[in-house]
Amino acid sequence: MATTGTVLPERATTPAHRDGNVLRWLSAYTASLVGDSVYFVALGWSAQKAAGPTEVGLVMAAGALPRALLMLGGGVVADRFDPRRVILGSDTLRCLLILAVAAGIALTAPALWILVSVGLVFGAVDALFIPAVGALPPRIAGSDQLARIAGMRSLAMRLSQIAGPPVGGLAMGVGGAAATFAVAGLLFAVSLPLLLTIRIRPLEAGGSEEQQESGTAWQDLRDGLRYIRRHRLIGPLVAAGAICQLGLTGTLNVGMVLLNAERGWGPAGYGLIISSFGAGAASSAALLAIAGWLPRAGLMLSGALLVGSAGAATIALVPNLWIAVVLAGVIGLNAGVFGSLDSTLIQTSADPAYLGRVTSVVMLTMVGLAPLSYPLVGAAIGAWGAAPVFVGCGIVGGLGATVALASDAVRRAELPRRRPDMAS
Repeated sequence: MATTGTVLPERATTPAHRDGNVLRWLSAYTASLVGDSVYFVALGWSAQKAAGPTEVGLVMAAGALPRALLMLGGGVVADRFDPRRVILGSDTLRCLLILAVAAGIALTAPALWILVSVGLVFGAVDALFIPAVGALPPRIAGSDQLARIAGMRSLAMRLSQIAGPPVGGLAMGVGGAAATFAVAGLLFAVSLPLLLTIRIRPLEAGGSEEQQESGTAWQDLRDGLRYIRRHRLIGPLVAAGAICQLGLTGTLNVGMVLLNAERGWGPAGYGLIISSFGAGAASSAALLAIAGWLPRAGLMLSGALLVGSAGAATIALVPNLWIAVVLAGVIGLNAGVFGSLDSTLIQTSADPAYLGRVTSVVMLTMVGLAPLSYPLVGAAIGAWGAAPVFVGCGIVGGLGATVALASDAVRRAELPRRRPDMAS
């Protein structure tokens, strides 16, 4: 059932950073990400004005439940239909939803039930958007450009994290919640004409589309899970990534806040640590975006995860803020290398007809399973202090690297090399 729309020729002749098709996708994706950040600013401030701290947490977490529950179904949708059209449809829904909320808030004060409903609907639409975004890059560029695209995509995510909150804060200060929601909606609207101009490739895997058309959505989902489990490379990479997320995400988010409070480094110290982590992650993304290829990708991925996990275990043991800041940069650099290489190896080795479902499983570990560690990390640090919890979580992250290294397919994995006839 996947439709091809306007298709590219089978062989690309332009590197990703010079490919107008890729750059249009990247611009649309960046605008959408910045819109996401502005939306969360608007949602949080609106909730704070409408209710107390407990209700604010409820509003901010409302989107997580449908996002997690529907993510796998979103992967099936991305594989059954043209992922570009799924992204277009979900971005259009988000645009209309947020602009409608902006209009409603301009006329009356935001009610708690409205904000919770918006969060639930937004999370459900995100469950369609996220797998489709993961399935699209192999349809707009050659496999030898996917590593570069992964780096460019990571840079776009970092840019949105830097630019989104100030834009949202400025809009909130100038025009209040209604203006901030309107800015978010307009950013989603900006991405739509760019997405319309993207040209995509037909699926290369013969027979996959026939298999999808003959089954139900539930059968497609089970088929996708079997595909991941049986794939010699993708299975271990997904498992390693899931273990890494469970071990390190809570530590680096909730744990870092509590570590900073325990050491008395203050808001400035926390800001330095987080900025250093972000700079390290952005550096790795820039490296991959510029180089486009790294040798012995499977071993490099595993090594980066080991170093990053060791850094996460050690950062709670260092006595000095500036050592922690440097260590956070090292963790960010290695986390970025692992994430980019993991994503690229999965995309280049997966049958394109399964990419949506593969992406949905990967993202489910990030947005569905990993946040479950937040309260556990907080409670553990409250009971035993930061140091033993950071060390334990670092060991769990190291288990992910062990799973990767135990796979011969991962150890031997290489990124596709740039074709000799491609323009530089």
